[in-house]
Amino acid sequence: MNKIVLYFILCLAASSCHSSRIQVSRPMEPGLAIHGKIFTTAYQQTAAEYRALCYQAFNLARYRVDMYKPGNGLPPAIITDVDETVLDNSPYAVNRARIGMDYEPVSWFEWTDRSSAKEVPGAGDFLRYASSRGVEIFYITNRDKRERNSTVENLRKLGMPNADTIHVLTKESGSAKEPRRKEVLKSHELVLFLGDNLSDFSFVFDKKTVSERNNLVDLNEAEFGRNFILIPNPVYGDWEGSIYQYNYKLSPAQKDSAIRSTLTGY
Repeated sequence: MNKIVLYFILCLAASSCHSSRIQVSRPMEPGLAIHGKIFTTAYQQTAAEYRALCYQAFNLARYRVDMYKPGNGLPPAIITDVDETVLDNSPYAVNRARIGMDYEPVSWFEWTDRSSAKEVPGAGDFLRYASSRGVEIFYITNRDKRERNSTVENLRKLGMPNADTIHVLTKESGSAKEPRRKEVLKSHELVLFLGDNLSDFSFVFDKKTVSERNNLVDLNEAEFGRNFILIPNPVYGDWEGSIYQYNYKLSPAQKDSAIRSTLTGY
């Protein structure tokens, strides 16, 4: 009798263990659009090649400043983007990816309110050099108006020139930068543009498809290294938005599908 009872207990326990195993759901496959940023920020934060590319861009920019010759009698100016051009926000991307989330305004404001971003390698040295040569620096950023003071504070902490509310031009109505660029160029002569996104240079790149962006770069190849100095940003930008047709409300699965559909293997 005891052997029979023991047999049924063992069977019941085995059945229970089996049921527990089959009820455990498998973890979801990490999404490319979100968890992929762990990989791209690893490049930004650790790759010596990333630092070298930044130094290369700013060395070229310094050469362009040295070659600048006044043309229209207006004071010279550099127009630069802020995020991933002057300020490194990779810690924000890492923190979001760690919890399986992407950018969203509330957490972003919490990050920028810290005014603690480090500089992109070489940015400070170059901007201070340009300033020493009499070039005024204007920071045209698509940060929100409410972020202006914290952005100015962050730039000041890093010793960036012209870090004030006059020279930091935040987004007012819409993300297009062309109106702000035109406003600066009413009173200043352009030396060069600095940015990590094509739309930091000209409106012609705004909201274009993947193929249109590549075609426009080919058409304007002579501008790169002259008037357009590009800083590498593998983490985000219109290169990513163009894959989604700028619909950032797509689900992670839809974004993954869009990314995979653009890739070519063999």
